[in-house]
Amino acid sequence: MANSKGGSSKLLWLLLVLVLLSSAAAGVAIYMVMNNEGNADDNLQSQQVERQSPIFVTIDPFTVNLADDRYGSRLLYAGISLKVDNQESRNILEEHMPQVRSRLLTLFSGKEAQDLTSPEGKRQLSQEVIATLSDPLTERQPPLEIREVLFTEFIVQ
Repeated sequence: MANSKGGSSKLLWLLLVLVLLSSAAAGVAIYMVMNNEGNADDNLQSQQVERQSPIFVTIDPFTVNLADDRYGSRLLYAGISLKVDNQESRNILEEHMPQVRSRLLTLFSGKEAQDLTSPEGKRQLSQEVIATLSDPLTERQPPLEIREVLFTEFIVQ
């Protein structure tokens, strides 16, 4: 009988050690999961801080006569938004909006309808808009940083 008490005592101690080890392992696992979630939240917050809102300049829609083609006189109705890199570019464009619109009307009036109806024609036109607006609008103007020309309305008739 002394053996059975010694054996059950050893078994009890072994079970107690196993319970303590498994509890410690569970605690470490919970700590690591919670620590990783904290780092993920920190990374997400730092990404949100680094993200900047885009800056757009909206140009009111306008209608322009296109160059005559084999179908006769055609019209273009276009609305444009410009995506710029900084607030300074936005301010310059907004302050000189009559000049901006004049340059765009002059550019568009020299185009034929067939050149504007294809996706490639629109991409080419957006590059020409950027080039046209890259010329300084005023003396000692810093370069405008126009990243993209977005056609918000575009009807050729």
